[in-house]
Amino acid sequence: MWKVAPLKSSFMLASMLGFMISVVYTAYGRISQDWGFALGFLFAIMFIASFISMTKAPIEMQLEMAPDLIRSPKKKTRKKRKKAKAAKKPAVKKAAKKK
Repeated sequence: MWKVAPLKSSFMLASMLGFMISVVYTAYGRISQDWGFALGFLFAIMFIASFISMTKAPIEMQLEMAPDLIRSPKKKTRKKRKKAKAAKKPAVKKAAKKK
């Protein structure tokens, strides 16, 4: 069996964008069909590699790569709690008594 390395999501984005650009450039004749096929094949292999990495790589290694995904919930300070409570209370209007 072979080991799967975790890849960043930007790798998948680059492969999709590169494939689309190479297809469009080949269709409009800006690059030759040989280069278009070679680049399209390369970016397709990159996409397949990123898809395999997304499904088979160990989650622990992926989480180590992106520590900002794991955040402890921030605790509210007293001032913020007091402001939140004050905002939730309905304003009480005093009715003027007419005599």
